[in-house]
Amino acid sequence: MNANGGRTESDYIRRHHQHETRENQCSSPLVKHIKAPVHLVWSLVRRFDQPQKYKPFVSRCIVRGDLEIGSLREVNVKSGLPATTSTERLELLDDDEHILSIRIVGGDHRLRNYSSIITLHPEIIDGRPGTLVIESYVVDVPDGNTKDETCYFVEALIKCNLKSLADVSERLAVQDRTEPIDRS
Repeated sequence: MNANGGRTESDYIRRHHQHETRENQCSSPLVKHIKAPVHLVWSLVRRFDQPQKYKPFVSRCIVRGDLEIGSLREVNVKSGLPATTSTERLELLDDDEHILSIRIVGGDHRLRNYSSIITLHPEIIDGRPGTLVIESYVVDVPDGNTKDETCYFVEALIKCNLKSLADVSERLAVQDRTEPIDRS
């Protein structure tokens, strides 16, 4: 049996990543396989207060008060994107199931009614503990844009974040790696 109890990507998507979309919204799940154990990847993802640890477009993040459901963070976005700030609310943080959900509630950008869910699932990659990461989102299509344009833009950002998450996690995993026991 595999590390995720026989479940598949589509099982996880059906379970955690079903978004109710309205006519003027788009939504999609994205998948990334990371060659690092779940606990290590989760240690980065769960830091609602420090998304800049792996999100390359975040220059600064300030959380007011305790880190709990309903907490707000003010994120400053690096130049080059059509945004400067984002106010985001922590919707769900489940350390047992490795689920993080956020909703954008304000800021200087065009992502209205944006929410995302990211889930982490153990898997074996090349005989070592790895992580299946699934991130899904739903967002309004801005006036003057098509669904395809909006999905392309949001997915490009998420793919960049997931690639960076993989790079950081895999670098940490290599530093922390213990070699397999040679049984010959």
